[in-house]
Amino acid sequence: MSFQLTVAGKAPTIPYPALIAVFFINSSKKDISIPVEFVDEKLATKEGSASIKMVTPGGETFVDQLDALDYLAQTIPDIIKEKSKSQPWVKFALEKLYNKNFKDLALDLEKLDAHLNFRSFVVGYQVTLADIAVWGVLRANPLMASVLKNEVYPNVSRWYNFLAESDKRFEKSAEFLSNSLNELKKAAKSAKSAGGKKETHKANFEIDLPGAEIGKVVTRFPPEPSGYLHIGHAKAAVLNEYFAHAYKGKLIIRFDDTNPTKEKVEFQDSIIEDLALLGIKGDQVTYSSDYFQKMYDLAVDLIKAGKAYCDDTPSDKMREERMVGDASARRERSIEENLRVFTEEMKNGTEEGLKNCLRAKIDYKALNKALRDPVIYRCNLTPHHRTGTEWKIYPIYDFCVPVVDSIEGVTHALRTNEYRDRNPQYEWIQKALNLRPVAIWDFGRVNFVRTLLSKRKLQWFVDKNYVSNWDDPRFPTVRGVRRRGMTVEGLRNFIISQGPSRNIINLDWSVIWALNKKIIDPVAPRFTAIDAKNAVRVKLLNGPNEPYTEKKPRHKKNPEVGEKNVVYASDLLIDQADADLTEGEEVTFMDWGNVIVSKVNKLGDIVESIEANLHLEGDFRKTSKKLTWLADSKDKIDVDLVDFDHLITKDKLDEEDNFEDFLTPETEFHTKAIADANVATLQAGDIIQFERKGYYRVDVPYKEGQPAVLFTIPDGKAVSKYGAKK
Repeated sequence: MSFQLTVAGKAPTIPYPALIAVFFINSSKKDISIPVEFVDEKLATKEGSASIKMVTPGGETFVDQLDALDYLAQTIPDIIKEKSKSQPWVKFALEKLYNKNFKDLALDLEKLDAHLNFRSFVVGYQVTLADIAVWGVLRANPLMASVLKNEVYPNVSRWYNFLAESDKRFEKSAEFLSNSLNELKKAAKSAKSAGGKKETHKANFEIDLPGAEIGKVVTRFPPEPSGYLHIGHAKAAVLNEYFAHAYKGKLIIRFDDTNPTKEKVEFQDSIIEDLALLGIKGDQVTYSSDYFQKMYDLAVDLIKAGKAYCDDTPSDKMREERMVGDASARRERSIEENLRVFTEEMKNGTEEGLKNCLRAKIDYKALNKALRDPVIYRCNLTPHHRTGTEWKIYPIYDFCVPVVDSIEGVTHALRTNEYRDRNPQYEWIQKALNLRPVAIWDFGRVNFVRTLLSKRKLQWFVDKNYVSNWDDPRFPTVRGVRRRGMTVEGLRNFIISQGPSRNIINLDWSVIWALNKKIIDPVAPRFTAIDAKNAVRVKLLNGPNEPYTEKKPRHKKNPEVGEKNVVYASDLLIDQADADLTEGEEVTFMDWGNVIVSKVNKLGDIVESIEANLHLEGDFRKTSKKLTWLADSKDKIDVDLVDFDHLITKDKLDEEDNFEDFLTPETEFHTKAIADANVATLQAGDIIQFERKGYYRVDVPYKEGQPAVLFTIPDGKAVSKYGAKK
């Protein structure tokens, strides 16, 4: 478990103090950082009235700013200073200075102004927790802008401006918060106006890649071939490609194939295919397995340098020792003994070797648990899909990546900030092995509500037959969303729109589907389908004597889409949902004209048939009902329209949640329908629109005696059974 600060973006009071403290920590050179997540809510938790929620590496949760600040000052005293002397002023700031009643606030500002007379800091002679809390609350209180500017309280204004000018972290943290809230508002606005004419926000790609030079930047995308590519991976791939090309550099696609138990050639090939579908082609395709010998030799060097040791401590006990910060009993093994175990026992996968792992000897008491002597090699007797049985030991991802990145010439490692706690480990390994350092840029991972991105959890759904496979339309894999109807252009546009921001924002699926709608709407041909259940027969008493066919545009606004055959007849079908008509009522039958209802035949609440007369001279602008219809002739086919819901019922699972407790009871819904004969010519993958029903993708084309199967494509507006936009 690692640090995480969640901030409610719509909170009535902005939690500046906590954010400034976290910014101080993240901008320090210490081996610790705290990811910040903004949620589009008024509260950060469902209980209480908290604007923040901070989860610590030890599993503690704080929802009160005072408690969170107290913890940070106690845990990281060299960055957040003077906890004890600051405590009264922190309470004063949080309890008094948020007040938006100026008459009451004035009394407390007078007290603060008097205290700051001849003082540069609230407590002592340097920035402390007290300064962070007081400055942050004043920045958050909208009443203070004019008060500070007009120097109503001169000592407060002097102190406030002095901190902002002398320590750039204050203003930078405020700027960070402002930018983050703006991004959150834009994302929420995009979701709200999904499918409308307003453009979604454009991401800012003007980030400062440290040391980047035109022509010399090398990025890499290192997927593990243990599953299919999902949207999170796709974002990493697109961003790495973007910056490689932006700097006229090189992109390496490297398969991190260091765990033979989970990896398959099937996954490896699918990743290459999916990247190609996204238009991503690496300048070089490599494999971590190409460097097994080199990594093995470097691991031996670490042992010889006294920087790694073999450990046969049982995994449960090792986990407990790392959690509390206790040294392993094997930590002081001799170099000779470690070499023997590693090169003779572990390398050969012997009984003794299988009990051991190799651990980096860093700092078992480190605040950052990623540095508490992490495992860097382990045994695995499963044959590797590329190297067979040649190796019995394999490097852990966190050892492999910094080594191979350096060897392959990578200059900038772009990866999601879930790895942020492990960045110091990445840097330690390169330094310990005297390897060329690689700059790291963290970007926010992409999260969607009611969606799992963990390969292990997705594999569970496959193994338990909750889904058909990794390309199931309910899955967030590239293949899954494309099978549901996501276009490559829509997917790329979404990823580019998110950009390389470090902020973590939980998105509704409506955002990406609304972007996709803009791609498909101008080109998707229009057809007609009527629900088969209780379909209503309509008899046009003055209709054509014999059915006839006319050519009509497949898309009224885009003639390039082509033409279709429309059958006109006296015997028609309409949806039961459209049959709530009254005798004498005039309605419009789309793409034909007006009709006047003369008789409605019902059995209970069900309309069985309708008699009507064509009234083509009628004005369609004066009718309130515009109905789709289909000729009840031989020129029609059966179709199966399939809709889906999210696999889980909770928007965001907490760390302690078991996802199996939040499975959606039913996630697949079939509707039998009757469609016009044009649908019989469609191929798998074709995207269409059924008038007044929505967008669909053909999954299984029509065959004589077998209905066509079409999947609904969300448009960013439809609401699922559980209330979430699909």
